[in-house]
Amino acid sequence: MSDNQRNTTTNDDAPAGDVETTDTAPTGGGEATTMTETPGGGEPQEATAGKATLSSRKAHLTVSRVEPWSVMKFSFVVSLVCFIVLFVAIAVIYATLSMLGVFDELTSMINALLEGDGGGEDELGLNPAAWFSPGRVLGYTGVVGALNIVLITALSTVGAMVYNLVADLVGGLDITLSEAE
Repeated sequence: MSDNQRNTTTNDDAPAGDVETTDTAPTGGGEATTMTETPGGGEPQEATAGKATLSSRKAHLTVSRVEPWSVMKFSFVVSLVCFIVLFVAIAVIYATLSMLGVFDELTSMINALLEGDGGGEDELGLNPAAWFSPGRVLGYTGVVGALNIVLITALSTVGAMVYNLVADLVGGLDITLSEAE
């Protein structure tokens, strides 16, 4: 742990500097008793389960620095996974819409609109069938995904650097963690 991080563990019911552990075991009469050990080496004290208090450990941490290299690696991996998920989702959606004939209908509708009243050749030279080809759709998906990888990685790294600058000014982010009971 670096010098910039502070870790303090406290036990709310124990005096400062003492560590208290409790073990609960059933007795012959069916009643649970609690054995409490004290750090001074004294004899364990016996108390009934009804009188035993449960305490939770708490850790007070300050996040005063985030390593930009680690943030860059983590954000690259996360954005790469998101790219793969995006690419697979687009491929599945494209395949589904293609099997349903959506792209064929769109192409015929656009061709009908472009023909107009002239009935002749397409004056603009547009080919709507090429717009919806699998190569073009998945190619654009790949380009957008690659841009997302670069942008997310760069912005996350810059964000880590900005956080470090702000944390130097205000002391960082204080977090209290407590153990679940």
